[in-house]
Amino acid sequence: MARRGRPTYSKVRQNVIELLYFMGEAYGYQLYKAYKDLFPTVTLRVIYYHLSKGKQLGEFEIGEIKKTKGEYSWGGEAEKIYYKLGPKAKPRMDEAVKAYFEKKGIVKVVPPAQ
Repeated sequence: MARRGRPTYSKVRQNVIELLYFMGEAYGYQLYKAYKDLFPTVTLRVIYYHLSKGKQLGEFEIGEIKKTKGEYSWGGEAEKIYYKLGPKAKPRMDEAVKAYFEKKGIVKVVPPAQ
């Protein structure tokens, strides 16, 4: 019998998994900038949605939370939540993503937590 409800698979979330596989750890806006260079355009809000959903599914984990001081439109401090791959992430090791990060000199292949 077929499963009911929406499927939990998402192409956007899988692409974010690919990005984190090669970046190691990143916060939402870093992922958004890399995503829009490599894949069809999405909004920043969609990236944050999939980070949240992936966290619920065990595909992402929070690595650390850093507070950065500065002069922002919303105040004097920004909170950056760094994400990393979780135990249920299944990276495909996409060659296009690997080539992008090799070109930028940022390849940090980190296998998912077991």
